[in-house]
Amino acid sequence: MAEYQKIEYRIGKDGKVTETVINGNGETCTLATQDLEASLGKVESRELLPEYHDGADNYLVNEQSQSNETQG
Repeated sequence: MAEYQKIEYRIGKDGKVTETVINGNGETCTLATQDLEASLGKVESRELLPEYHDGADNYLVNEQSQSNETQG
């Protein structure tokens, strides 16, 4: 049976995206989000919360920003 993670995204007024993975196990947090992170742009910071290393319910918080500037 497939295992699911809940991923929460918050987008600030400044365009910064904060990503939180809930119920991931260790490295599955980063694997679950790597494709979307690559699409959004450069990861500015990554914070592995203590739960990430527990093996139980784990959380991962990433902050990213994406520029939507157009060239004219």
